[in-house]
Amino acid sequence: MADYQEFLDGVDRAAYHEGEWRWEEDGYTVTRTYHYSPPGCHTSCGILLYEKDGKVRRVEGDPLDPCTNGKLCIKCLTLDESLNHPDRLKYPMRRAGERGENKWERISWDEAYDEIEERVRGIWETDGGNAIICVHGTGRNINWQVPFFGQAGLKTPNISTFGFTGFSCYMPRICGSIAPFGDFPIVDASETHADRYGNAEWVPPEVLVVWGNEPLASNADGYVGHWLVQCVQMGTKIISIDPRLTWWGVRAEHWLQIRPGTDAALACAWLNVIIGEELYDKEHVEAWCSGFDELVESVRETTPEWAAAICDLNPDDIRDSARLYARAEPGAIQWGLAFDQQVSAMALCLAGCDLMALCGNVDVPGGNILVHNAFEINAGYASGEHLTPPEWRAKKLNNNFALSIEGGDFVAHASSDGLLQAIEDGFPYPIKMMWIQSSNTLSCPSQDAPRVMKAMQNIPFIVNADPYLTPTSVALADIVLPVAMSAERNSARTWWSPCRAMVKVVDFYEAKSDEQIILDLGKRLNPEVFGQWETDIDWLNWYLHDGTGSFSATTEATDQGGAKNTGKTLFTASWEELVRDPSMVGHAYDEFNATYYKAEKGMFREDGSVGYGTPSGRLELAPLLYRYWGLDTTPFHTEPPEGPLSTPELMDEYPLILTCGGRSFEFFHSEHRQLPTMRELHPQPRVLINPATAERYGIQDGQWVWIENDHGRFKQQAKVSPVVNEKTVHAEHGWWFPESDPSAPYLFGTFESNPNNCTRAFVTGQGGVGSPIKGMICKVYPVREGDTMPYEQIAATGNFPWYRKVESPRQGEIERFRRAREAGMDYDVMANQLVDPATGERTDLKTGEPVEA
Repeated sequence: MADYQEFLDGVDRAAYHEGEWRWEEDGYTVTRTYHYSPPGCHTSCGILLYEKDGKVRRVEGDPLDPCTNGKLCIKCLTLDESLNHPDRLKYPMRRAGERGENKWERISWDEAYDEIEERVRGIWETDGGNAIICVHGTGRNINWQVPFFGQAGLKTPNISTFGFTGFSCYMPRICGSIAPFGDFPIVDASETHADRYGNAEWVPPEVLVVWGNEPLASNADGYVGHWLVQCVQMGTKIISIDPRLTWWGVRAEHWLQIRPGTDAALACAWLNVIIGEELYDKEHVEAWCSGFDELVESVRETTPEWAAAICDLNPDDIRDSARLYARAEPGAIQWGLAFDQQVSAMALCLAGCDLMALCGNVDVPGGNILVHNAFEINAGYASGEHLTPPEWRAKKLNNNFALSIEGGDFVAHASSDGLLQAIEDGFPYPIKMMWIQSSNTLSCPSQDAPRVMKAMQNIPFIVNADPYLTPTSVALADIVLPVAMSAERNSARTWWSPCRAMVKVVDFYEAKSDEQIILDLGKRLNPEVFGQWETDIDWLNWYLHDGTGSFSATTEATDQGGAKNTGKTLFTASWEELVRDPSMVGHAYDEFNATYYKAEKGMFREDGSVGYGTPSGRLELAPLLYRYWGLDTTPFHTEPPEGPLSTPELMDEYPLILTCGGRSFEFFHSEHRQLPTMRELHPQPRVLINPATAERYGIQDGQWVWIENDHGRFKQQAKVSPVVNEKTVHAEHGWWFPESDPSAPYLFGTFESNPNNCTRAFVTGQGGVGSPIKGMICKVYPVREGDTMPYEQIAATGNFPWYRKVESPRQGEIERFRRAREAGMDYDVMANQLVDPATGERTDLKTGEPVEA
């Protein structure tokens, strides 16, 4: 667009050292690079790091970066505070007292590695690698490194974001959209083009549906919210679907203030309107879609009137907003975490994909384009799984194996609930070690956090690698390892576009990068694999050139014109060239992602034929893969397990809907709570309460209040605001207080303001996917002097006095297993059978019936 070209023309490119990656300026060494966590977030923005005397002193946005055009949020602008913070872990340490006492002794890296290696090898000999759990935080700069280490180094199949019931973050959308589309959809805001808004083919969306997220604050999944602001400035109209009034809702043609957890009902009603009024793209559906008749039948009764009663919306608003989206040329849907954090997760994802496909908005300029990781560098959560011994890999605690969920394996991750079951009950086998890398497990992902802590105390040996000492470190770790931050590491990342490299600028005491820690230990545990890489850069070059996670080099390059195309692009530059080459200086764009109408050009299918990367070659409105996973193949609504329709008897005591997890500008999950600037801007956790609701319950703005349900409670400061309605309150997640007492039972206050006190493990949607953590029920009331604090209640009983534990779906088997082991019976894990050691007779554990020889 002309405005973008004027912007480019107005930048003094020589003043910003175009084509240079490092230079001297006013006594500083300036490095042009990219930021990628730690500290958070999901995005990787172009930055200029100003270093003097071994410290980063200032951070600026890089105006020459085509991805973010010099824009930075406060997380990058305060990066120097993070890097230089005195509370950071400086050295490896071993626990010197009891867990929770916060007593440590400094040890060397070799001492730490020696103890870890000894423990791992001992577990391999006695229990097998499957008795080790490898945990990573949200998928930032460790989304392939840690899974590779877990599977190729620790030799365990049990890799997970532990504590997170139902894979309730990103996985439902990633896997759920691969089934109908074959690739992942993102809104086309020109981000795949190096010339961005000036690209001749690109157009902004006519209508943008911002559904269940706030992209300006979250910048989630490698997607920069400002890209969408540019579209709005170019005339894009907004539909906002959100319980909160956000920047998008204020500017929206329609703001649908939906009851949390009912989005699938709204999506089904939109499908009903678009099909019933024949607003869909008939020509596109006929040529490119399958499963239309099945979809039509499934949404025949899901009218706007039906959905309005469920969603607390006006049926005319539902109908009019559906028409606006359907008539857009093009329209686009920007979806968020709310899709994953409800029990209808997979059905909602499918409904979103069906809306995109029906209206002809897939694979077109300004719509939802289909992308892969840049240059097909796809080492991810399954990275290295073929390097785990098959007998240990067969015992992976996935949903099917651990929870008896019917259907094929959904994702490469182990089941978080399956891991919790094994830790609590030793079933189907005990867990002997946990490796936690950059995850504050207790403060952020763990649903039913007190239960998770109690369970983890059963694990004999826990290692925590993190930039800071966290509540998880103090409560549970036996060894802590200091992790380097982004300016202290060499790294590379690929998401949709472009491929980017980070270069090490400074050191911090003895902290090491995730890559270096993994490489050091990997050489000890599996030298045959890790020994081929001398340095971290060698490992990064392997990743860039063979990102499939195997050891066979990709040799066929993508035809950029799309004639015959395998969907793979050979990345030929080395990490060093990616950092320093004047034509790249840290980034490289993949033309595959920038190409439109790829299905017509044969770019999705390995044989180069026309079509999408699905079994049928079409956009599958009723995908076959859903059937394999044991899921319904068309969208549907599942009511949250507690609420006005499912449990009206509870609403007198718990009359409000509790939603949580909305992002703020200052924090990324549980990170940044140490930083002075962030805490000045956002000093305490805040719960949004409507003025009428606050008046009803005697709550003043700024007052500390309890948020409580029939499971637990937590406290936050009331922010009285009309951005939520009278029926809903919105709380913040990830809070702990690094300035407070670290030792048990207080543990930096991790339980005091944690909404996960009110969540439940083992409560999921269909197929064991999704959980209702954005649509719970609660009551609110002021905190009074003398109230018993959560940490006191948890220390006394392990949880809240009124806590109701949700048992594993295999609880009957667990009880039989426990009684049988007490009676001296053996257990055949793979057959799920009890064996009498004296007679060899077998009993099926699931049924309790004898097994015929």
